[in-house]
Amino acid sequence: MKESIHTLFDLSGKVALITGGHSWLGFDMAQALASAGCHIALASRNQEKLKKAGAELSENYGTQIFLFQTDQRFPDQVQAMADAVYTWKGHIDILINNAGGGSGASEGCFLKRDPQDITDMITVNLLGPLYCCQSVGRYMAEQNSGKIINIGSIAGVVGRDRDMYRRNHKMEQPVDYAASKAGIIGMTRDLAAFMAPYHVQVNCISPGGFDKGDLPQGFVDDYARATMTGRMGTMGLDIKGAALFLASPASDYVTGHNLMVDGGFSVFK
Repeated sequence: MKESIHTLFDLSGKVALITGGHSWLGFDMAQALASAGCHIALASRNQEKLKKAGAELSENYGTQIFLFQTDQRFPDQVQAMADAVYTWKGHIDILINNAGGGSGASEGCFLKRDPQDITDMITVNLLGPLYCCQSVGRYMAEQNSGKIINIGSIAGVVGRDRDMYRRNHKMEQPVDYAASKAGIIGMTRDLAAFMAPYHVQVNCISPGGFDKGDLPQGFVDDYARATMTGRMGTMGLDIKGAALFLASPASDYVTGHNLMVDGGFSVFK
């Protein structure tokens, strides 16, 4: 059977659940899938941001939108989310585990970091996606198909140069953030093996630094010099192709993979 390249990337009638999909990279991925004909379910703790993102997706792409307010730290809320999205269309074809956090406003230096902040980081960034994979994975196993895309980070692959942060007076990325993202990458590989008999592909995207326009210029310049492509990632552009590929039939023979979308940062010395 010969598939056209358009068919391989066609998501018409599919349902994607994207956690944290109302802004930044999450919204970029939602746009990419919506443009391919996918119905989009967005989940987040922030109801107002969900409504705004949902309205924009519906207006720009004509796709059907489902919004669900949830906190992925709590398994019962995650299960309620999965149940609601499944009831909406009778299937969940794609899960993108995008919700998570960095250091926020808390102390980033590991030697000064509050243990509760460490616990919160691991809970949101690692346990939350695990709960989502379990709850949505049950439905995917039942329907014998699905795509799970976890969002890792370069922080889960390489040690970071903290001096780049300090000399530019930018809050450091916590060690526990790296721990949570390394956990996501490991989870992806083993979950891919577990879900393979159910014809579910499980992959990971590990972004590098993306410029949201709020970074010190010195940090942007330092980061660019440490990257093969000589720049940071571009919001609204650089994550979209990777997400569409891993969500579509084009990647049916790809599973357990960690796709680095980092301009070569992680392998540049």
